[in-house]
Amino acid sequence: MLTKKQRELLLFINDRIKETGVSPSFDEMKEALDLASKSGIHRLITALEERGFLRRLAHRARALEVLKLPESAVPQGTGRAPFRPSVISGAADVGRKVAAAVRSSMIPVMGRIAAGTSIEAIEHETHKVAAPDDDFDPDTHFALEVSGESMINAGILDGDTVILKRTETAQSGDIVVALINEETATLKRFRKKGGSIALEAANPAFGTQIFGPDRVRIQGKLVALVRKYH
Repeated sequence: MLTKKQRELLLFINDRIKETGVSPSFDEMKEALDLASKSGIHRLITALEERGFLRRLAHRARALEVLKLPESAVPQGTGRAPFRPSVISGAADVGRKVAAAVRSSMIPVMGRIAAGTSIEAIEHETHKVAAPDDDFDPDTHFALEVSGESMINAGILDGDTVILKRTETAQSGDIVVALINEETATLKRFRKKGGSIALEAANPAFGTQIFGPDRVRIQGKLVALVRKYH
């Protein structure tokens, strides 16, 4: 049995995913449920996970999958939304395969990240960028546009696009996108400092941030960079 707020949130997430293909941001969920803070949304999502209604997708900030809906919200006799098959036939199949091959070489850009100051966590795809080569799979890689100058001594400039491999682990010295407190994301060099984690800038004008390991979650590791010249 779900509480009223749990049910409202689940249906809101499900409707948004059906409309846009992506889950809503925590701010959108907070506004939709008229809650005062995002901590309430965290608690509701955790409760829905524990009851088997939601699942957080690995390596993606705030990406959610609806596993089932309350019985009163789906057609009678089922425990989930009806399956609608996608049918491909005839000559159109060739065109779709060609289009799929083209799409497979494009890496999704998941927004703009501040290299100097933490920003709201990356959420939704904004556009795509061509992959440097065939080794970059869009299912395992994503890109971000860089804003700020805290990583300039690592060769990462304001306006660059960084390509990252999705991972939850990193070695000391790797440049990563780190999710802090499940709310904000930043591009920094990862270091292990005893039992703590240091997120280092590559610019002496910016300080190093130190966190406990439970406050930092790695989202991806830098593997390539794209720069446009005007």
